[in-house]
Amino acid sequence: MIELNNISKIFNSSKSKIKALKDISLIVKDGEFVSLIGPSGCGKTTLLKIIGSLEEPSNGTISVNGLSPFEARVKQMFSFVFQNPVLLLWRTVLENVSLPLEIVKNGTRKPGDLIELVNLNGFENKYPNELSGGMKQRVALARALTFDPKVLLMDEPFGALDEFTRNELNDQLLKIWKSINVTVLFVTHSISEAVYLSDRVIVLSKRPSKVEEDLIIPFERPRSHDLKETNEFQDIVKCLREKLE
Repeated sequence: MIELNNISKIFNSSKSKIKALKDISLIVKDGEFVSLIGPSGCGKTTLLKIIGSLEEPSNGTISVNGLSPFEARVKQMFSFVFQNPVLLLWRTVLENVSLPLEIVKNGTRKPGDLIELVNLNGFENKYPNELSGGMKQRVALARALTFDPKVLLMDEPFGALDEFTRNELNDQLLKIWKSINVTVLFVTHSISEAVYLSDRVIVLSKRPSKVEEDLIIPFERPRSHDLKETNEFQDIVKCLREKLE
């Protein structure tokens, strides 16, 4: 379980102070899929980095299964997937997925199994410039799962993709999430994507951000894209959009 208590973040510069986050309290249960949405620049990525121990909060406390974020990161409980897949161009798919094992050498999943998990069988020896944008993100996801993380932190991983590819990867992510029982915190600008994927959607306000809404998504799983055409789905999207506006 991830528990945030009154998290605030202030960035200091020579000219001013930027108040990014203010008194954010939140609990994410093990195995939940939770999306974060909010206005551009409101601090969604900052909050994700604080949870993953890449940034320090100015105030407040965080615990991850009773550990501090730093302790959890040392134990390799977190993995990140960003909008840019950050693949090494001179390494093949297999070599990119294997990279974390070369650094730490104690991964719990075999790279070949992870490539199969993200449906890239047959592309092991391809280089990034031979892959589509969606394939590159599949490689980044496989690489993030090398250490069998307890928490997957995803910062707009599909934001640069076309709608068809994005929908395909949404479904792929849900299958992986179900099969490996990982907790997912997912930042997106797409309200529809957040509703389709999530157990809960957290709406952050304008900066300094606070939790504007914590909405439980009522739809059963598994989900299909036909769900997006229903009145119930559209009503929730409309409700969340009004919260953002």
